[in-house]
Amino acid sequence: MELFLKYLTQPYLLTGILYTVMITVGGLFGGALMGMVLAWMQLSRYRVLAVFARIYAIIFRGTPLILQMVFAYNALPLIGIKLSALEAAVLALSFNEAPFIAEIIRANILGVDRGQTSAGQALGMRPGTIMRRIVSPQAFRMMVPALGNEAVSALKNSSLASVISMQELTLRSTQLASSTFDFFSIFFASGLMYLVLAGLIAVLQIIIEIALDLDRPKPQDRLLSLMPWIRREMPVAQTASAAAAEEGLEECMPARLPPLDRAARARTLAKAKTVLKIEGLVKSYDTRKVLDGVDLEVRQGQVVALLGPSGSGKSTLLRCINRLEGWDSGTIKVLGRHIGVDGNGFALSPREIADARAEVGIGMVFQNFNLFGHLSARENIAGPLRWVQGMSAAEADRRAMELLERVGLTHRADALPRHLSGGQQQRVAIARALAPNPKMLLLDEPTSALDPELVAGVLQVIRRLAEEDGLTMLISTHQIGFARDVADRAIFLDQGSIIEDGRADRMLTHPENPRTARFLQILSDDTPLSA
Repeated sequence: MELFLKYLTQPYLLTGILYTVMITVGGLFGGALMGMVLAWMQLSRYRVLAVFARIYAIIFRGTPLILQMVFAYNALPLIGIKLSALEAAVLALSFNEAPFIAEIIRANILGVDRGQTSAGQALGMRPGTIMRRIVSPQAFRMMVPALGNEAVSALKNSSLASVISMQELTLRSTQLASSTFDFFSIFFASGLMYLVLAGLIAVLQIIIEIALDLDRPKPQDRLLSLMPWIRREMPVAQTASAAAAEEGLEECMPARLPPLDRAARARTLAKAKTVLKIEGLVKSYDTRKVLDGVDLEVRQGQVVALLGPSGSGKSTLLRCINRLEGWDSGTIKVLGRHIGVDGNGFALSPREIADARAEVGIGMVFQNFNLFGHLSARENIAGPLRWVQGMSAAEADRRAMELLERVGLTHRADALPRHLSGGQQQRVAIARALAPNPKMLLLDEPTSALDPELVAGVLQVIRRLAEEDGLTMLISTHQIGFARDVADRAIFLDQGSIIEDGRADRMLTHPENPRTARFLQILSDDTPLSA
């Protein structure tokens, strides 16, 4: 034991630890930089970059690190690149770690829900902003454990630098054991040193995970947990009825909303200008046509309900309007402007399309909410205002609180999306879409993902927007009663074509097309509709 403790503190071995740390840190740093580049290349739209990155990964993952170190130290001087043993070891470890780190980065970026990117695009964020503000923060939280494992692996692989006579811990332990013949004590001390270094990496990983944990308790809550004699109120699981009560449904709209003054709205809309014009829109997925020659005009302030069976093209039509989807042929003009092409008809870059979305002003509310999971309700609204509209932090925060108050959620401003009920998430999504004062609001099945108890609160918010703001809205919905009471106009789509288009109250009670009548009959809980 005395010899073991002596070796454990011997400067000769401690110097070896220093070199081991230098190789590991240098290799991880270089590997991380190269890994980010390789990950970007594989995710790039340019196939040649992705192919190059894949070939690189095959080469450096398929050959042993020990050969790569020998090559860096002995072969590079033949072409005029002479490196010290430390430099060669760091370079080889960097090149070896790069493809592994690249795969960790790529896999976790792809693991972020695609809806997060769509939501960022709909808000007018540029691709770089989406990656920096939305995707990367969520991906990094998921990749920390894998990066921790890779760091430990790099630490152990640093021992292979002994092949090029790098005086790291393993080589120095071997040299010392060869001169003293006390193999057990020396290598046991060496192994313990590696264990301590690996433990430090594990501690660092835990600290990072705690710092990134969005659900970690507040400092005062952690302090109270150490004082069991202080009574604390325990959270109660929220049932559907409790969620409905929190939504304030007792004070929400009645079962049937008061009728619109349709005559007054018709006179107003007749004088309004056209804000959306679609001509001959065709969109296919593989060989299946989702939209087949759609023609549509929508006036300013008009509320249009899009109806139709699943797969009829309602969601695709909304996504095309906002250029979240491309199409095969036809044109879409919003306020007289093509979002996807410039004045000469040339396709815009993703960055230019993002700017066009922000300038034209099209808000979108998604079926599955697509709130940014790492941001609170307030930040979901205020963040895009800062990043896209250029508002100051104070101004954006003020605007966010105004909108949360409007949808009745100021008391949940600092809650993460996963801590909100479905109805609350949808109301935050509506507030986020309204934040930049859009000219048009697209709502894709805004209540389909909600429990029946929570639908009324969301519908009331939409109704208020239609009546008080005069906002142009296209709403894809299966809520026939809501469409009848709120929409000025109803459109029935089937197999990618508009089958019937007319005044909402008339079409939804007395449809002219038999296909429309059959569809409405299936959805209706009231008396049968006449054709």
